[in-house]
Amino acid sequence: MKAKNRDQSLSDSREMDGSYDQLTDSVEDDFELSTVCHRPESMDKLQEQTKFTKKELQVLYRGFKNECPSGAVNEENFKTIYSQFFPQGDSSMYAHFLFEAFDTNKNGSVSFEDFVFGLSIILRGTINDRLNWAFNLYDLNKDGCITKEEMLDIMKSIYDMMGKYTYPTMQDDVPREHVESFFQKMDRNKDGVVTIEEFIESCKKDENIMQSMQLFDNVI
Repeated sequence: MKAKNRDQSLSDSREMDGSYDQLTDSVEDDFELSTVCHRPESMDKLQEQTKFTKKELQVLYRGFKNECPSGAVNEENFKTIYSQFFPQGDSSMYAHFLFEAFDTNKNGSVSFEDFVFGLSIILRGTINDRLNWAFNLYDLNKDGCITKEEMLDIMKSIYDMMGKYTYPTMQDDVPREHVESFFQKMDRNKDGVVTIEEFIESCKKDENIMQSMQLFDNVI
């Protein structure tokens, strides 16, 4: 029974990254099993649950497994990986918020499933799907509304990530000014918070936001 489970695990892993090779020897088999702590669901199931093709999933899995051989990534490793894309700034706080959004199970780690489900929404989801995901990112305490403080935390983390030298004339109060501007547009009933309905309605009316979302359509 153990041998059967072992063979199935290897088969599932190879199906995911498209690397099946009958010549792979037992030493490589044992190494793969010893390093993979979390094995993703079957390719067919992930195809059904996302908007990616089998080939796209294999490409994504190869990249994910290369960065996360164990099959899952914790927050510190996630921050390290993410920082490589923004060497000119401090991306740690934004990476923290992003990790929280991907870690839907709230277990302190992001599996390949977590990663690909989130990516599917960002890249292939409907406008409503994407806006709901974005709202969840901004709603830091997950109480169903966005406060000025939450949006300010996000804005500050974005400026830190991009690097202050990118904005040589930027003053410390610029992020707060942006937040005030957003709330002027989004907080329709002026109660000091932005609900999901207000967020989606305002974003759909903003041509720049809609155009920025379309940029993701052909990323993969």
